[in-house]
Amino acid sequence: MGSRRKARECALQMLFAADVMSAARKDEVRADQLVRHYWAELGEAELDEPAREFATRLALGALARIPELDERIRSRAEHWRIERMAVVDRNVLRLAVYEFTHEPTPRTVAINEALEIARRFSTYEATQFINGILDAIKRDLDQEQPQTEVVNEEDAAGHEGIISEDDTSDEDDDGEDDNDGEEHTASSAS
Repeated sequence: MGSRRKARECALQMLFAADVMSAARKDEVRADQLVRHYWAELGEAELDEPAREFATRLALGALARIPELDERIRSRAEHWRIERMAVVDRNVLRLAVYEFTHEPTPRTVAINEALEIARRFSTYEATQFINGILDAIKRDLDQEQPQTEVVNEEDAAGHEGIISEDDTSDEDDDGEDDNDGEEHTASSAS
């Protein structure tokens, strides 16, 4: 398992802990204390520093934006209230939507990573549910702000259909547009 996937799993565990603690205490959990406690008591000792930083950034970023993330999820989770979703499932969704909107990770990669994590921590049915919601949110975001650049080769490795900035140019050496009116888009990887 790659270090970035493990980092996402750690971030999910932090979101899960914050969610459960908030429900039990009926108040806000201090995210910075939660993260410190996680790494001191529960965190993966073998995780390298860049992966720890990535996990922490994902967790703190998602925790700081729960209302924004939940609104985006709510818009595509027809007939489902966020608070009625399984704790793992809603936090997998929050983590992926945070990556969509605040990290340079290609959206298709974020979906694939979320599904792999859901397969590990949730049920088969939940994986289908998560995939449907994330795919709809990705389509919304692709219309609002198309994403065409692969910025992290580790994340993009093995994921077909993702185009890099170099692939988006429709000009060849003579400087003329050669696309003949065709659109170039990334296809979903599965």
